[in-house]
Amino acid sequence: MDFSLLGPVAVTAGTGEVALGPVKRRSLLAMLLLQPNATVPVEQLITCLWEEEPPEHARTVIQGHVSRLRATLAEAGADAYGVELITHGSAYRLRMPEQLVDSERFSELVSLARPETAPEQAVDLLRQGLDLWRGPALTGTVPSPPFAAAAHALEERRLAAVEALARAHGALGQYEKAADVLHPAAVANQLREGLIAALMLALYRIGRQSDAIAWYHRTRQLLADDLGVDPGERLRTAYEEILRAAPTAGRPRGAAEPTAQNPHPAQAQPQAQVPAQGRPQASAQGQAQGPDQGQGQAQVPAQAAHQPSASGPQLLPRPPAGFLGRDRELAGLTRLTLPADGPDGPAYGGAPTGLPPEGGITVVTGPAGVGKTGLVVYWGHAHADAFPDGRLFADLRGFSGGEAAAPAEVLRDFLHALGTPADRIPPSPEAAGALYRSLVADRRLLVVLDNASSSAQVRPLLPGGPRSATLVTSRSRLDGLIATDAARPVRLHALGPEDGVALLGTLLGPDRVAEDPEAAYELVALCDGLPLALRAASAQLLSRPRWRLARLATALRDERRRLALLSAEDAGVAAALRNSVARLSADDARLLRTLGTGFAREVNTAEAAALAGADPELIQDGLDRLAEMHLLDEEATNRYVMSDLVKLFAQDSEGGKDGDGGGE
Repeated sequence: MDFSLLGPVAVTAGTGEVALGPVKRRSLLAMLLLQPNATVPVEQLITCLWEEEPPEHARTVIQGHVSRLRATLAEAGADAYGVELITHGSAYRLRMPEQLVDSERFSELVSLARPETAPEQAVDLLRQGLDLWRGPALTGTVPSPPFAAAAHALEERRLAAVEALARAHGALGQYEKAADVLHPAAVANQLREGLIAALMLALYRIGRQSDAIAWYHRTRQLLADDLGVDPGERLRTAYEEILRAAPTAGRPRGAAEPTAQNPHPAQAQPQAQVPAQGRPQASAQGQAQGPDQGQGQAQVPAQAAHQPSASGPQLLPRPPAGFLGRDRELAGLTRLTLPADGPDGPAYGGAPTGLPPEGGITVVTGPAGVGKTGLVVYWGHAHADAFPDGRLFADLRGFSGGEAAAPAEVLRDFLHALGTPADRIPPSPEAAGALYRSLVADRRLLVVLDNASSSAQVRPLLPGGPRSATLVTSRSRLDGLIATDAARPVRLHALGPEDGVALLGTLLGPDRVAEDPEAAYELVALCDGLPLALRAASAQLLSRPRWRLARLATALRDERRRLALLSAEDAGVAAALRNSVARLSADDARLLRTLGTGFAREVNTAEAAALAGADPELIQDGLDRLAEMHLLDEEATNRYVMSDLVKLFAQDSEGGKDGDGGGE
């Protein structure tokens, strides 16, 4: 005979599952099973079995359920298993071997596990225990506070066992298995900081550093939104450890683990020290390994103040899947960002010849969904060897639907990544910025500042010194950064027909595109050549493998449905445009809606003023601001063009109002 509490409450005997009857009878049994061999007063049972005020005849009802339950257990052969339901005055006791209850067996298995000292045995014991779970504990009982509290306590024990199993896998060097164990629990418990911290470290140790950092920022935002608190010590400690250390994918089993104090024990590299005046000191070694395992060594002039090493921070997200094309833009980034004689040439002895003395800043701009982030991240991975001191990355959240990242917050993250202990980070943003610029003055870093809202947000994060390069992405042109900081602009346009079809082939498979080439070209046109829209369209087709491309193209021709179809959860075109429009003033948002409903594709100032019924000079300023945000494209002097997707969005009277979601 087996009694189950770890899932639906049930009793199984030799003939199969025993019919327990109504919810209150099942709940009465569950409360007795939670306290096997203990005497449970009838008053406690009454409290558990009624959510609100119990009826006057509650004792009589319980007596009836006890009588029927006793008969049911007897019919199932309970006596043969040593199970007996006993009455003690106004209380009841279920006498039984406790091993017959799955929750008791679970607790015993977990208590025997020693993840740190006997990990292999612990993996076996903990898996046996977790295999006993068949769903949420105490399913099918009365939803009263006592049962809710009991179910919560059991769930806490389950999550503790999950974390213990992950620790056992970690002790064996099986970090991928640890991540697999932790991930579903973390998805279901996104405010459980210890669980998230453990998952972050497991992901980091299998080389998924960007995913680990994304979990931190997601959890930090949830804690702030739901509870109004900052991350606790365990979550912060895990985050700082990841920022300070280099990627660990491929570390052999048994190698020393990185820690915040010694991120790379195998290399035993000397760490830069920050003396009182804030200038970094470094060793006098003349060689250092590149950021990827197996790379050759780069010769560095002996007079260089800082020696590049593989221990530099590597914060770039993983490269975008299916990236292709953009050869001209990639070549432009290379020309503007790297010195003419390459990363190993003599230019690195002083100021790189391809960069101005104050360091190179390139601003990649374009409309929502055009692929700015993917471009710079792809380029950063492709040219990793040019930046042996590391690659910093920050999502400035300028167009993400929430509050933009404060420069002080990003500076703190960067200083952590560069090895500065938390208690050494100055509290004032100005002092933190000065320390940051001092630390990176002589390093060769790539700094990627993604999704910037304004030039003012970017300036405090620019590295000082000539040896680093900065890539900034934004939907705004950031003219101020170009004017005052000598930034060079790179405008990213939509994909052409050939590249758009090639992207569909990468996402869907070439055979599926080849069987319907005309529809593929039509899909690219209906998506305005935006990679985000094409990826959303591909998601629709991948989830409907029987659809031909022509069927989706037919659906997208319906302008009322197009934006809805070009969405994949929170990554749709409409969500991305909503975040751009949310940055507009009320007057500019109103002008956008007016233009969306009032002309086909092109307009000039006089026509726009007539449509809006406003002064042409004011309308000219509004058109310029819309073009600056890439909601319009000024293809020639006083000739503004609106893409079809922006036009459809603007036609919705709610389109110019606030919302959330987004995508680059």
